[in-house]
Amino acid sequence: QVQLVESGGGLAQAGGSLRLSCAASGRTFSSYAMGWFRQAPGKVREFVARISRSGARTYYADSVLGRFTISRDNAKNTVYLQMNSLEPEDTAVYYCAADSGGLMVVTSDSEYEYWGQGTQVTVSS
Repeated sequence: QVQLVESGGGLAQAGGSLRLSCAASGRTFSSYAMGWFRQAPGKVREFVARISRSGARTYYADSVLGRFTISRDNAKNTVYLQMNSLEPEDTAVYYCAADSGGLMVVTSDSEYEYWGQGTQVTVSS
């Protein structure tokens, strides 16, 4: 069982930055690949980024590649999402999720077993 709690959301101006954190409970955090997803009003939840169990490999959606960086600290049971060059289109509720599977390119939310409650990110133009 893994419990996830996101933080760090808020209001930013276009071109600005935010860093999201996701703290995990339990002793098996390093056994899970971690992902970030987002859901804008009226839209389906979409994949943003994924990081392997060790943190050595990452994968990004095309829409955030080069602007967002996912990282993790297994000693702190925490995964991060550094968001730079924010755009109004990045406005959404952001969720972190845990996946016990070993594949790297996993973009479907149905593959992730545990989810946080989400944190709102609003980018003004």
